[in-house]
Amino acid sequence: MEKPTSFDTYRLGDITVTRIPELSLEDFPAAVVIPEWDPDILVRHPDWITPGSMDPARKNLYMQVHSWLVRTPRWTILIDTGVGNDKPRPFTPGFDRLSTPFLERLAKAGAQPEDIDYVLMTHLHVDHVGWNTRLEGGRWVPTFPNARYLFSGRELQYFTDERHHNDRNKTSFIVQRDSVLPLVDAGVAELIEVDGSEVLEGFAFQPTPGHSIDHASITVTSRGETAIFPGDTLHHPIQIFKPEWNSMFDAFEDEARTARKWVLDYAANENARLFSTHFPESAVGEVRRRGDGGFEWQFV
Repeated sequence: MEKPTSFDTYRLGDITVTRIPELSLEDFPAAVVIPEWDPDILVRHPDWITPGSMDPARKNLYMQVHSWLVRTPRWTILIDTGVGNDKPRPFTPGFDRLSTPFLERLAKAGAQPEDIDYVLMTHLHVDHVGWNTRLEGGRWVPTFPNARYLFSGRELQYFTDERHHNDRNKTSFIVQRDSVLPLVDAGVAELIEVDGSEVLEGFAFQPTPGHSIDHASITVTSRGETAIFPGDTLHHPIQIFKPEWNSMFDAFEDEARTARKWVLDYAANENARLFSTHFPESAVGEVRRRGDGGFEWQFV
């Protein structure tokens, strides 16, 4: 499942953004990932899916897991941290006790763990927080020792409250213990309120709940240019053409649709480049409005 891919770098004003790949996922049936999937949509609109986004039989969606390395004139930042190595994930076999060269890839992109100043997390799910910590001497310790880790305090509260320990959240409860709470214990976590205000100059956490209880999309501006990191409001490019289609991973369905529409409106209105977490191919592109009022997608 894991295989190396290229290290694409993009410029946004004074900022550079580099994709740090972790996993490629190619065994996700479209009708499972997207419960409302209608295969006839690709008969009517064959151009909505590029060859690198779905298998030739049009059955399985191609997706990825990766992080974004963002360099500003002042800081080196990671946005989301993937699955991580050695993590016990008994309910998510594809992520169980991985051993990937993620840190070697980060180094190839020019950053050592000690170089990271901030880690920003869109939410606290298994495939977005894993490299927050690594196993050292039998303990989970912060992977990026000089970094401050910024994430929603409400998310942490939700995923550590036993009232929410249900079948959907059983992996997330494990995740907090080995990938989030050790940051709190080490004094490097900053629990924020997701309210659209800047957490760093040019970086804001925009409220897009639905996929998770307090999911954030991170917007970035530099010298008049704009980007959005929408986390899991979107899992696959087909959702840009069909934003009413949720994924199986969205916990609060109505809110997830509202959040997805907000992200697409923002990207189109602000001419913001979109840096996805799970899209295949380059994972980066532009959202434009169609003549019928919908949206379309172009990889860059």
